[in-house]
Amino acid sequence: MRHLILTTLVLIDCFCVSYGQITSEWRGIGRTGVYNNESGLLKKWPESGPKLLWYVKDLPKGNSSVAIGKGMLYLTGTKDTMEVLMAFDMNGKKIWETVYGRAWTASFSESRCTPTVEDNRIYVTTGKLDAACVDASSGKILWAVKVNEKFDGAYGMWGKSESPLVLGDKVFFTPSGNKTTMVALNKLTGETIWKSESLNDGSSYVSPILIERNGKQQIVGMTEKYVFAVSPDDGKIIWKFDYAAASNPPGRYKIQINTPLYSNGGIFISNGYDQSSVMLQLSEDGTSVKQQWTENVLDTHHGGFVRIGSYIYGSNWENNAKGKWVCLDWNTGKTMYETDWINKGQIISADGMLYCYEEKTGNIALVKPTPEKFEVISSFKIPLGSGVHWSHPVIDHGILYVRHMDALMAYNIKE
Repeated sequence: MRHLILTTLVLIDCFCVSYGQITSEWRGIGRTGVYNNESGLLKKWPESGPKLLWYVKDLPKGNSSVAIGKGMLYLTGTKDTMEVLMAFDMNGKKIWETVYGRAWTASFSESRCTPTVEDNRIYVTTGKLDAACVDASSGKILWAVKVNEKFDGAYGMWGKSESPLVLGDKVFFTPSGNKTTMVALNKLTGETIWKSESLNDGSSYVSPILIERNGKQQIVGMTEKYVFAVSPDDGKIIWKFDYAAASNPPGRYKIQINTPLYSNGGIFISNGYDQSSVMLQLSEDGTSVKQQWTENVLDTHHGGFVRIGSYIYGSNWENNAKGKWVCLDWNTGKTMYETDWINKGQIISADGMLYCYEEKTGNIALVKPTPEKFEVISSFKIPLGSGVHWSHPVIDHGILYVRHMDALMAYNIKE
């Protein structure tokens, strides 16, 4: 088997989170964008780029990332008005395809959900927040719930964009709206375990994170205006912070997309459209937050960001078609650099290097993570697919997986 199944504890930034046997989720285990289990990767690519092992074309269109487990690859896509989950072997051969829910069709109907894989189950959502649990071997739907309809959830102008979070016997979703904010379903049956109180707020497009502070776990998510935390045990809202008031200039939309970063009590939030980035400091008992710093250079559109050492790396938003690459000091918010490189885009990290995938023309750069400058070591251009380059790359066992709307490519980046 090519894939490491995590059966004990995953160590993330000096705290321990029990993930059971999760093998894959949005932006890697822990949702940090840093693939900590990778080693022995190339520190420089050939001039033409790393070796392309295989590719698949003419896929149902999507902007989601690949998920990996049980020696298989899983990917979502949109066909007409429905979303499908596809399974491939490790050489790109399709094994099965399953329709699992309704797509968002009012705008940008391509799938957004990166599957969460645990044991022999796959958890997925659609742009309408239809949720399903699917058997990983056969593609059979084990249960399905129209979450937003069941809990009278709110929609943003682009529907929903949430990849499921799984912990213990629960899987969590964020309908928002006037009836509740977050809900927990039984991961084996789809039955409701709890629903939180409502923050009476609109919806974000954020996939939440699980954090731990001095032995106490909480789930951190976002609505249109708020950053909030709930207890995974009973759904009690532990704290909330008015991010819109702290970050949103007058007249700007409250469009929240990026999964926050967490380390040692610090919670970093950044979103596009000239919204300020904010660092929150979680109290020692985990029951409250205070604003530590705010800065106005890094307003990441939807490409995510990573923390390497004491620095945050990502790209900012100048307009919907343009942005620069930025490094901030984690502790102070000081801008270390703001640099042009083709365009804004997605960022992940593995084995001490950054992987930057710009969204305009599909170039991927291997970048040395240093606060002094944006140092591109190597780069190459993705040859296949159509449309924008919005999918976040994934690295697993020395293979770089890149999705470009209707194409999936696998590159060997092992030394």
